[in-house]
Amino acid sequence: MNLENLKKSVIDLAVEVGAFIVQELQSFDRSKTEFKGINNLVSYVDKQAEHRIVEKLKELLPESGFIAEEGTGNPVENGYNWIIDPLDGTTNFIHAIPIFSISIALMKKDEILLGVVYEPNLKECFHAIKGQGAFLNDKKIQVSSATTLSESLIATGFPYQHQDKMKNYLNLLYAFIERTHGFRRMGSAAIDLAYVAAGRLEAFYEYNLNAWDVAAGALLVQEAGGTVSDFAGENNFVFGRQILATGKIHEQMRNIIKEHFL
Repeated sequence: MNLENLKKSVIDLAVEVGAFIVQELQSFDRSKTEFKGINNLVSYVDKQAEHRIVEKLKELLPESGFIAEEGTGNPVENGYNWIIDPLDGTTNFIHAIPIFSISIALMKKDEILLGVVYEPNLKECFHAIKGQGAFLNDKKIQVSSATTLSESLIATGFPYQHQDKMKNYLNLLYAFIERTHGFRRMGSAAIDLAYVAAGRLEAFYEYNLNAWDVAAGALLVQEAGGTVSDFAGENNFVFGRQILATGKIHEQMRNIIKEHFL
């Protein structure tokens, strides 16, 4: 398998589907929105984008399986699996807020080999192959050199479907607000992770995420010289539904999470 050639094809696909999403945004009717659950929205754009991505990836790697947000395809055991979020930031899209992305990762067993996060509004493509560094378009990227929370800008999202944990999560948020110089809630975990990889954010953490939210972005952070773990500091961040991704402040972040949330 030539991962470099495969990555180029995935990037071309992401750009193509991104153009479709942006075009649909111009005339999108919010009444066509569907609810998969509370605060969990989906549209025909998500579904059509996923269908386009899956059909093309089947051609590129016929033996592969799929772990996709809208349920297209099936995973294969101990083989290659594509992990796909066709529109990460659906709520932003529905409200015409131009912060959303396409996230595509290739995983074999428990190893992420390739990751692409494409932000179609700015035409920014973040991409990485395991062991070969991370890139924004044609430029190599690396995580921030900041070493203290006081000089850090960090991002998160909120576990809306776990209201029992919301109070503790908000206490954690307050603890970070006191210690950092800024907070952002972008609305797309894939973009948050890409921005950590590019040094725009010093850290990102979130609870109750899915594999398709984080797989590609996690590889970007690692290949850009950052650290990725679950809240306990272990490696169960793809399927463990919690992630902490940082540049140089991982243990400082983890200690505060341990004190206020775990």
